[in-house]
Amino acid sequence: MQVDTAVIIAAKDEQDRIASTVEAAASLPGVDLVVVVDDGSADATGRLAEGSGAKVVRHSRNRGKGAAMETGAAAVRLLDGDVPRHLLFLDADLGETAKRAGPLIDPVRDGSAAMTIAVFADLVKLGGHGFVVRLSRDGIKRLTGWHSTQPLNGQRCLTRAAFDAAQPLAPGFGVETALTVDLLRKGYKIAEVEVPLAHRATGTDWRAQVHRARQFRDVARALAAREPTVARQLGRLRRAGR
Repeated sequence: MQVDTAVIIAAKDEQDRIASTVEAAASLPGVDLVVVVDDGSADATGRLAEGSGAKVVRHSRNRGKGAAMETGAAAVRLLDGDVPRHLLFLDADLGETAKRAGPLIDPVRDGSAAMTIAVFADLVKLGGHGFVVRLSRDGIKRLTGWHSTQPLNGQRCLTRAAFDAAQPLAPGFGVETALTVDLLRKGYKIAEVEVPLAHRATGTDWRAQVHRARQFRDVARALAAREPTVARQLGRLRRAGR
């Protein structure tokens, strides 16, 4: 098996699962590097990730998912040889299921796709998450004509060229939506791949609702930045103080 892929994991306060996620990711065929970006954690996330074999880069404060992905990719670039590694982004809470992410790499490795997006085989539907998914899916369809099954899924593999073409990444939770729109607009091929991965259930308490509100805000901003008409309307509302 050719060694050609690095895993990047953005993590904040994930001490309960980060070790098992790192160990599972490191076992993927063709992966020789796991980078964890500790995005302002207040717990032992960074220490446990390092103890599990990951290279750890720390943000002194939480900077959001998009910034963490850029930091991780920059760290990989410093360790690349003559041929840049493919970049597999995984969430920190996958635990041991991360070992099943290999099918995301295959289409990128064989050149049939520049980016893959995971479609979870067993999607848990909790807490009204669907309204953010609809916002993202409808926006991607409107801007590119492409229908995305799980547009917010953060499990993605990209070529280095595709990742660089998408710079700068959208901030926060708008990054996945923006990545899809920007790469499709630039002619890169995207493939969805069903994989048996599993997140921790997010629940329906007030923290989960605040999280979804932030997701909605970030996705809306990412779409507005890519739709001049919407961006102008939002600008007029802000100037009017609404």
